[in-house]
Amino acid sequence: MALVLLIACASVHARPAVWQPGAGFTQMPLWPGTPPDMKAMPGPEKTDTGTELLAGKTVTAVRNVSQPTLTVYAPQGKNTGAAVVVIPGGGFEILAIDLEGTEICDWLTSRGITCVLLKYRVPSPPYDWHTDSRPHNYQVPTMALEDVQRTMGLVRLHAKAWNIDPHKVGVVGFSAGGFLVAEISTHYGKRLYKPVDAADKESARPDFAMAIYPGHLALENGKLNPNVPVTHDTPPTFIVQAENDNVDGVQQALTYFAALKAADVPTEMHLYAQGGHAFGVRRTNLPITHWTDLADAWMQTIGMLPR
Repeated sequence: MALVLLIACASVHARPAVWQPGAGFTQMPLWPGTPPDMKAMPGPEKTDTGTELLAGKTVTAVRNVSQPTLTVYAPQGKNTGAAVVVIPGGGFEILAIDLEGTEICDWLTSRGITCVLLKYRVPSPPYDWHTDSRPHNYQVPTMALEDVQRTMGLVRLHAKAWNIDPHKVGVVGFSAGGFLVAEISTHYGKRLYKPVDAADKESARPDFAMAIYPGHLALENGKLNPNVPVTHDTPPTFIVQAENDNVDGVQQALTYFAALKAADVPTEMHLYAQGGHAFGVRRTNLPITHWTDLADAWMQTIGMLPR
């Protein structure tokens, strides 16, 4: 929510055109027609760049996404065969497309990982950052999760063409995207929509998952959101959060870790004293800025990256 407010309340430079990746990259639509369970958007898709800074840089937001897409970023140097679907946050109202999208792909591709940046549908009911009307904060974001499920199938369907090992497909998400990481980690067995084509016959289960300052996981009584049904088959998970995160709160990470541990899911969690919320991979003088080094090592230990 803080990220949404940062962009919504600051003076912005609006670009009405649909967001496009940089030169040399092409977006691919997720759905051949109208996406399932589609709700009306407040207006056409547009891109805003805020004037306030996070770690010395502005944040670019994509709004009113009615036509979700994926963009493939090829690995730099030697291809490890691993792929990671990147799920930006933004309170299910916007997508922080650079802070938690393209900048994440820069990190992953530099490690020899294929990056698949997901531009999923937002706003995604029932979430509404204008209100604090729980329990909507804990419900399944149907449209967004359908887009994630579809993306996982498309990645595996095109694995050979994209030089990806279909058994090394992971996900990383931030804030609301971190919640979607937990959702796809526990809602992969059955599509929320009627299958469309061969992509929906592929497994939607991530082989590994990284939830970075996730939200919507811990109820106010400290128990796990019942819409995140963790089991022993939940994929190995890596969690990062700051103790002074005053948006989602460190209890999100603690509760999810406890549930994963109880289900005997291989899990690694890193909590930092400082870092707040929405730090992405931007470099600062805080120790949390080096969390990607720990993620690199973790991906090696679980066999997704070569040692």
